[in-house]
Amino acid sequence: MKHDDCIFCKIVAGEIPSAKVYEDEHVYAFLDISQVTTGHTLVIPKVHTTDIFETPAEIAGELFARVPKIANAIKQVYNPEGVNLLNNNGIFAGQSVYHLHIHIIPRYDDKDGFNAKWVTRDDQFYLGELQEMAKDINDAI
Repeated sequence: MKHDDCIFCKIVAGEIPSAKVYEDEHVYAFLDISQVTTGHTLVIPKVHTTDIFETPAEIAGELFARVPKIANAIKQVYNPEGVNLLNNNGIFAGQSVYHLHIHIIPRYDDKDGFNAKWVTRDDQFYLGELQEMAKDINDAI
């Protein structure tokens, strides 16, 4: 299923050029045009799905199953010290293209242009509160 106004659907359909890294019947992976770090790759399902919240488990399974294969190829070629896997869902989380995608961002050092630093609040929650939150989430599953 393709959405006519989706840039990633147009890339999969060959209407917009991309630097393809990998393709099979379920998944398409290509270099991010922004190249936050060398080898920065996007992995997308070929079927249009907006974000993780609306994605069926089968599509997510096919997508996530390919990520290690692609990450290992990036590691073999560029030898990064590590990788960040990033997925943004919704405008508040920084999603700018509304087609589910996973960023594989190779990391070379702490000055490579990517920053995923956050402030922890581990001193603000006690085990009982965490267990309550875990129960609420588990009940929703």
